[in-house]
Amino acid sequence: MPAKYLIGKCIPCNLDLSSVTEEELWKENNLLTEAFLDMWKRVKMGEISSLPRKLESPSLMDLSVEITKRMLSHCNFCLWDCKVDRSKGIKHGTCQLESTSKVGSYFHHSGEEIIFRGTVGSGTIFFTSCNMRCSFCQNGDISTDKDNGIPVSPSALALMAWQLRMEGCHNVNWVGGEPTIHLHTIVEAIKLLDSFREPDPKQLEHIQSVKHDDVVGTHFDASSHIDARHAFYQGHFNCPQLWNSNFFMSQEAMNILRNIMDVWLPDFKFGPGKCALDITRTPWYWETVTRNIKLVHEWDENIVIRHLIMPNHIECCTKPVLEWIAKYMPEVPVNIMDQYHPDNLCDPYSSKYREHYRDISRPCTLEEITRSYRYAKEIGLNFEPLSYEKSIYGLKI
Repeated sequence: MPAKYLIGKCIPCNLDLSSVTEEELWKENNLLTEAFLDMWKRVKMGEISSLPRKLESPSLMDLSVEITKRMLSHCNFCLWDCKVDRSKGIKHGTCQLESTSKVGSYFHHSGEEIIFRGTVGSGTIFFTSCNMRCSFCQNGDISTDKDNGIPVSPSALALMAWQLRMEGCHNVNWVGGEPTIHLHTIVEAIKLLDSFREPDPKQLEHIQSVKHDDVVGTHFDASSHIDARHAFYQGHFNCPQLWNSNFFMSQEAMNILRNIMDVWLPDFKFGPGKCALDITRTPWYWETVTRNIKLVHEWDENIVIRHLIMPNHIECCTKPVLEWIAKYMPEVPVNIMDQYHPDNLCDPYSSKYREHYRDISRPCTLEEITRSYRYAKEIGLNFEPLSYEKSIYGLKI
């Protein structure tokens, strides 16, 4: 099946993108989304067996690129809605970023859920910085350090994704830190994905400085691909897109991603109380994440929800999260994760440790994990295939 971005490239846009207002761009996006959804539905049902030829005129993908560039000038990618002009590379908002994106690492990820990692791995790209401040973040080296990693242009980012897919990865997995705050770079990179024929040697050398596996050697060799047979659809480079996010996104960001992402992988960590504010310094968490997950479900998209069990947060977070999923989308696959360990500001053996986070400064107990799994089973959630396969305790309730 073709990835969504290939379909988006077949939807013509009739605007002169550089000469209209942002409001006009959004009106066109709403119209083209309807055309996109119609074509996508017919592709899935087998009514369309081949995609039209590549358009000479602007497409829905071009429109998405232009909108995200406009958004960057008054940044509203996430719910902080900082309205900072990041496009000039001078100011930054909550995420501490300007216009240039940075990547800390990219590789074949063998630790994701089996439906994403398959046999060769999920092609994971880790961005720096984040729009949340999780005190226990296990990727704190990149999420709290905006200068970690290497700067990447949209072209360099596209080359990372292209290389991983050509090496056999089943998808490209946008993660972090947090990918939302890099939306402008990601969308433009996806537009460029099928433009590569031979990688630029200098650009390849630049990106491979942060490649953390060595599947085909340090120098990319087209003859050394693991298996690139599935990397093409009717001659088009075809790379499924996976959005691995904290889901603290604006409605506008969701609307852009709807026409591009093939699979959604939201984190849903905290209940409706004050835990998100206390542990991550993030207000409006419950309202935002539940709204965005509901949207994806209403759009009838492919989605897997992750929930991380945390010590002393079963009643206030785990149970309300699981109850909400059971009420609104009990059929959706859920990975209830038991691998929490105290890190960053919660690690009592670290110089960064803060006593304020004492209640989450230990791993979960076997009793807490068992209680969470048992509750999920009682309320009928679809969690066992993914949760048991990844359980560090090896539990089966």
